[in-house]
Amino acid sequence: MKMKKFLILLIKFYRKFLSPLKRYIYIFSPMSSDGNVGCRFHPTCSEYAIEAIDKYGALKGGLMAVKRILRCNPFSKGGYDPVK
Repeated sequence: MKMKKFLILLIKFYRKFLSPLKRYIYIFSPMSSDGNVGCRFHPTCSEYAIEAIDKYGALKGGLMAVKRILRCNPFSKGGYDPVK
């Protein structure tokens, strides 16, 4: 299996099984209109990662996804941040 497909499958697994658990962990966090808990960016980090890996490959897209995740913190404004 190619690394690109493997990474995308891991992200999809996270979105389906692990991400919904955040609703129970961050019970006092505001929920956005699309149901994401405390999501600062649009598209979400997982959507961004899938798009970046699909467009740029496992290495460059993966690095872009990691940078995006590191920007997701309480000091970040967030907002619209598409894959370029």
